[in-house]
Amino acid sequence: MDKRTLAAEISKRLRKLYPDVHVELDYGTPFELMIASILAAQNTDVNVNKITPELFRKYRGPADYLNVEQEELEKDIYASGFFRQKAKSIRAVSQRLVEEFGGKVPETMEELLTLPGIGRKTANVVLGDAMGIAAGIVVDTHNIRLSALLGLSEQKSADKIERELMELVPKKDWIPFGQWITWHGRRVCNAKRPNAANASSPTSVRRGKTNSIC
Repeated sequence: MDKRTLAAEISKRLRKLYPDVHVELDYGTPFELMIASILAAQNTDVNVNKITPELFRKYRGPADYLNVEQEELEKDIYASGFFRQKAKSIRAVSQRLVEEFGGKVPETMEELLTLPGIGRKTANVVLGDAMGIAAGIVVDTHNIRLSALLGLSEQKSADKIERELMELVPKKDWIPFGQWITWHGRRVCNAKRPNAANASSPTSVRRGKTNSIC
């Protein structure tokens, strides 16, 4: 089975398994999703979702993050871990948005990548989930691991894996595809794969195998 056919079969099975797939960070605007994504580094979406309700009530937009002292913002995001660096990143992004984009989150990959600390993963999350713009495929740690396990890519870097997946997956599925893999990596095929044997998961379609993809 060639990789394009393999990707189509995997998409079909994951679509059925996760029909309501979405980013699991809570947000109301593209900017809030960007901030939540920064906070989620080295943390979990569940923990970040406990922090952001109060944070987003206090800080409505980029200018608000610039109108407080660094130390106050650090206290507000302390529970996210690495709070000093994250506070610097949030303020740097906010500064660029205010100075270059009128306080609005840009709607192109090229412009988003000019923001300090924003890479393709976060840009794809914001464009895809918050704006419905398919500019690429989200590739996180789950995607890196499962792309190899599923036989979709032998590349090691996220950018190279994304480019290969974009060739294999139809553009109409770019937005959900990354999230399908992430959800499956979290719920079934995690790093230790304890749920593989009994999980109701898609089965491997490589070389005619019928075992779990994990």
